[in-house]
Amino acid sequence: MEGSQEEEDHGYHLFPERHNGERKKGFTLPSIFTQHRKCQVMLNIALETNPYAKLLMDAMKSSGCTVYKDRHFSCEECDGAVSGGFDAASSEIVLCQNNILNQSHMNRVVTHELIHAYDHCRAHVDWFNNVRHLACSEIRAANLSGDCSLGNELNRFKFGFKEHHKVCVRDRALRSILAVRKVSREAAEKAVEDVFDTCFNDHEPFGRIPHSKRDAKYAYRDFQNRNRYYANL
Repeated sequence: MEGSQEEEDHGYHLFPERHNGERKKGFTLPSIFTQHRKCQVMLNIALETNPYAKLLMDAMKSSGCTVYKDRHFSCEECDGAVSGGFDAASSEIVLCQNNILNQSHMNRVVTHELIHAYDHCRAHVDWFNNVRHLACSEIRAANLSGDCSLGNELNRFKFGFKEHHKVCVRDRALRSILAVRKVSREAAEKAVEDVFDTCFNDHEPFGRIPHSKRDAKYAYRDFQNRNRYYANL
């Protein structure tokens, strides 16, 4: 397709403060300033107290990709109902200060996007040209971040049945792809299906599917113990 309106923007239209990985500068209204400050406070709490985020931060540091709050996180205004995104061009996690509603929401968004960042660190992910790579990371993020926990699904009025967790992961991965890529639903569904089993069963760095904060605490403890074991070899 030709013309600027039809060019692939890789989801940047959802994040008006940046374009193709470059931040746009502008004026900040008082209400936006308040949202920005609230977003930063909730981010600090997530990074300091949430076991999902703490495990991912430690795992990235162990992989040689140390994450710094001031460098790798950015609270911004976003379009639509998007809550966050991982900008591979700048290695930044975007947090949508106008759409993140509360601390538990922030915890999930930070975890989801840190999983993308972890995949970016450990694998040669072709985010912009290979939809199967994107599908794999979206499957992992939906599976491991708590997005599809029973509580969250009940809040969405989606009630559980056999293998409902897998259904949720498929659905959320598909929705994420369609939100940021100009591909047909059929192409997105095929990408998800092609890589689903492999990526659904890839639980790194948690070593399990952390269905709750309690699960995540155990996974974090096991991760720390694993690191101590390797350090003593």
